[in-house]
Amino acid sequence: MKRILFLLLIVFSVLDSDAQYYKYWVTFTDKNGSPYSTSTPSAYLSARAIYRRTKYGIPVQVNDFPPNPNYIDSVAAKGVTLINRSRWLNAVSVYAPDTTKIVSIRALPFVKSVTLAYSDPAMYLAKKKQKKDNFKFPTSQPKRAMSAESLNYGSSYSQLHQIKVDCLNNMGFRGKGKQIAILDTRFGKANKLAAFDSVYGRGGVLATWDFVWKINNVYDDTNNTDVHGQEVFSCIAGILPGQQMGDAPDADFYLLRTEDNYSENIIEDENWASGAEYADSAGADVISSSLGYDTFDDAAENFTYTDMNGKTPPGSRAATIATEKGMVVCVAAGNEGANTWHYITSPGDADSILTVGAVDTVGKYAYFSSMGPTSDGRIKPDVVACGLAAVVASPYGGASYQNGTSFATPITAGAVACLWQADTNASNYQIMTAIKQSATRYSSPNDSIGWGVPNYCLARSIVLGITENKPVSILNKAYPDPFTGNITLSFFSSFNQHVTISLYNMLGQTIYQEQRQVAGGGNTIVTIDNLQQLPKGLYLVAVTDEHGLTSTQKVVKE
Repeated sequence: MKRILFLLLIVFSVLDSDAQYYKYWVTFTDKNGSPYSTSTPSAYLSARAIYRRTKYGIPVQVNDFPPNPNYIDSVAAKGVTLINRSRWLNAVSVYAPDTTKIVSIRALPFVKSVTLAYSDPAMYLAKKKQKKDNFKFPTSQPKRAMSAESLNYGSSYSQLHQIKVDCLNNMGFRGKGKQIAILDTRFGKANKLAAFDSVYGRGGVLATWDFVWKINNVYDDTNNTDVHGQEVFSCIAGILPGQQMGDAPDADFYLLRTEDNYSENIIEDENWASGAEYADSAGADVISSSLGYDTFDDAAENFTYTDMNGKTPPGSRAATIATEKGMVVCVAAGNEGANTWHYITSPGDADSILTVGAVDTVGKYAYFSSMGPTSDGRIKPDVVACGLAAVVASPYGGASYQNGTSFATPITAGAVACLWQADTNASNYQIMTAIKQSATRYSSPNDSIGWGVPNYCLARSIVLGITENKPVSILNKAYPDPFTGNITLSFFSSFNQHVTISLYNMLGQTIYQEQRQVAGGGNTIVTIDNLQQLPKGLYLVAVTDEHGLTSTQKVVKE
């Protein structure tokens, strides 16, 4: 990879042989005198983004305004080139041909700060000149013939059945009508691989944008090295019947490149913030990002553990704001679990998002998965999914296995889209709450797997109970299985009610039964004791609510 980069630098140095370009992050003091207003949001938000705010009672605010264009023009007039802009952080990133330009920018009365984000040769400026500097939403990819879809998961079955998203798929919930923005590296040859024929064939890739090079093309047509985004994408949208399948193949997508594989600089965390704002402006429902930042090529830029408080790194601040704007943000916890820095990375430290850790398909913690807590004491990760030997679409055709929280994250994001499709009246906070309440460690979360492995089929019942105001009592888990002297039930009730707890043998005879008053809004734990004398064999545990809804699980007495 570095050799390829060296060759590219030689080529671009011919274009501008004496240039040394620097990237800076310029933050403004205010949005005074802005031409934008809260009464005309269509000037800076799409109709779908406005609809989301209206539906969920989210006000349009000043932080939705783009930076003041007069401020931006004044900065550009100092001889620098605009790269990206941030509404939420009220900032722009720029290229400067030399450091002298920055002195005059710092002197502008409306400039709060100017920080060096990256120094590089003219490579990216040359790339930028190939396209018009235009931040409008790019057009979608050309439509192609659609291949047949199938629920034949192949090797993906274990990772999807583990979180019971296959249950939602079988009910017809496969993400239709939901929009997912994927923030990642480039997306390999996704636009040419058979695994993605269905999504491209129906026009399901709504738009693409590269925040590094400011071009529409987010693919890597030259080799199979920049394929991380493609593999992540396949965990949600891939369809290779009998080999690999994503969990929300009917969703629509924005493919956004914010990560530069050739380097590691804080500008990429700032690119992430711009990508999250793009997702909001376009009207996306879910953000899926398998990126994380803690150390950089310039050690002076490194984040410290103290910075992992959800309020310091730009990407983390943007992730929290994205949630406030009504989206569900799914971010990888990171793969630092076995390293000296074993903590989560930015933006995974953000508040009110789903930070996703990794387990294997039986729920065992993956040794590399980054851990919490945040430096301000919040539990992280929030939930987990399969990230050890996760099945993805291979860049060479067929399926392959990959390790990383990078793959647990899109599996989670796709499941979120399916769950939200099942109840579009639910808010993003209600969706996230139901996911945690359905998970295996809801009663005792920890800093390795958070609230545990969610059950998205159970989460559907929970979220329907919340939004439709109906009592719901669902058995989450009966354990141990097999059991000897006692068995413990963990079940969820959405409201205060009486439930009936029963244990039956396979002849339908009642072995145990009791009625109990339970509190709503959380899990209830009940233990049935003194079962040592029961014959070995198969039994049925049941929880029945006061409306007659019964949830059951088969268990074995040994």
